[in-house]
Amino acid sequence: MARGRSRGAARPSTGDGGRTEPGTGRRIAVAVAVLALVAGGVYGGTALKRHGAAAHAEPAGAPSAQTTLVRRTDLSDSRALPGTLGYGTALTVKGADKGLITKLPEPGATVTRGKPLYWRDDQPVMVFYGSTPVFRTLDEAAVKAGASGADVTVLADNLKALGYDIGPAPRGSRPATGTGKAPGTLLTSSLLGALKRWQRDTGQQQTGTLSIGQLVVLPGAVRVGAVKAQLGDPAAEDILSVTSRRKSVSVTVDARDAAQIHEGDEVSIALPDAEEVPGKVTSVGTTVQDGSAGGSDPSGTDAPPSLQVMVTAMDSASLKELDAASVRVTFTAQTRKNVLVVPVGALLALQEGGYALQRPDGRLVPVETGLFARGRVEVSGTGVEEGQRVVTAS
Repeated sequence: MARGRSRGAARPSTGDGGRTEPGTGRRIAVAVAVLALVAGGVYGGTALKRHGAAAHAEPAGAPSAQTTLVRRTDLSDSRALPGTLGYGTALTVKGADKGLITKLPEPGATVTRGKPLYWRDDQPVMVFYGSTPVFRTLDEAAVKAGASGADVTVLADNLKALGYDIGPAPRGSRPATGTGKAPGTLLTSSLLGALKRWQRDTGQQQTGTLSIGQLVVLPGAVRVGAVKAQLGDPAAEDILSVTSRRKSVSVTVDARDAAQIHEGDEVSIALPDAEEVPGKVTSVGTTVQDGSAGGSDPSGTDAPPSLQVMVTAMDSASLKELDAASVRVTFTAQTRKNVLVVPVGALLALQEGGYALQRPDGRLVPVETGLFARGRVEVSGTGVEEGQRVVTAS
C-alpha cells in the first residue's frame, strides 16, 4: 500500500543555502489551492471530500515550529456585499382632472389614511388605502345604475376604517353572470351618506359625490419624498413622490447567488461609523436585471445578471440618525454547529489522495473536510479530537 510522504523525506535546496521545512510546500499548496477555490465560490464555502483512503506514514523528524489546536466551534460561511440605505422604491403621484396646485407637503412628512396629501384649487386631495384608483364618478346616478366594483370597495373599506357607519354591508352583491357589470361591492345611498359626513368632518365640500381627482389611493401610510410640482402648476402632472415610512437597505446580488438567500434570513448591517446592527431579509426580487443590457461593474465589464434583495434593521431606532447611506450587509449562507475546525494551512495533501493533519511527532491523521470559511476548515475522522495539537503553515 502506498504511503503518505513523511516529514523525514529528503529536504530540497532552497537555492540560497537554506532549507525548506518538510511538508510545508504541500501544505502551502493546499492552502493556496483551497483559497483560490473559496474565492470563486458563492459565499467562499465549498465542501471538499477526500479522494481516497489516507494511509498512515512513518514517524517523521523534528516537528514544525508552528502548530495549532483542533478547536470545536460553530463555523459560518458568509459574504459581505455593499448596500444602499434609504426608504425603498419611490412611487410617483400624478394628479388627475383639472385645476391648479395650491398647497404642497414638506419632504419627509408622513401621510396616513383620510389625511390630505396636497391641495388642488384650495381643496384637499385625501389619501385612501387600496389598490384600485377612483376611475369614475360615484354618486346617486351611479347608485341607480347599480354601480359596483373594486373602486366602490375602496370607498367602503376606508370609510368604515375611519369609523363611519356605511349602512348594511353591501359587499357580496354581485351582478349576475352575463350582465357585463364588474363584480365587487355595490354602491348604495347609505355609503354615499357616510361619504358626505366624512367630507363635512374633514373640511371638504359636502357633495356626497366622489369624483376623479378627489382621492389618491396608495398601498398604505407613506412618507413624502421629492416634491416635483410648484404652486400654480396644473394638477394633472407629476406632483410628488412617496416612499415607505420604514428605512430599508437595497442590495444588488448576483442572480446565481440569490438562491441561497431567503426571506427572513438574519443578516448584519455595517453602518458608515463601523457600528453593526442586526437585520433580516424582507424580500428577494424575482426580476433579473440583465447586466449586458444595463450598467457595468467597476472594472468596466458588463455586470452579471442580478436581483435586488431588501433588508431591514430589526431595531429601526438604530438607524434614526441616517436617512441615506452606503452600508455593507453580511449574509450567512451556511452554518455548521459544534464542529471541529483547523486553519486551512494545517491540511496536508497525501500522495494517495485526500488530506491529513500532521501531529508534532510527525504522524499523520487522515481527515474528511467539510465547510471552508474565513481561512478555516471543518474536519472529521477517526483520531481527530478537540484540543489536539497539529502542525500548520499559517
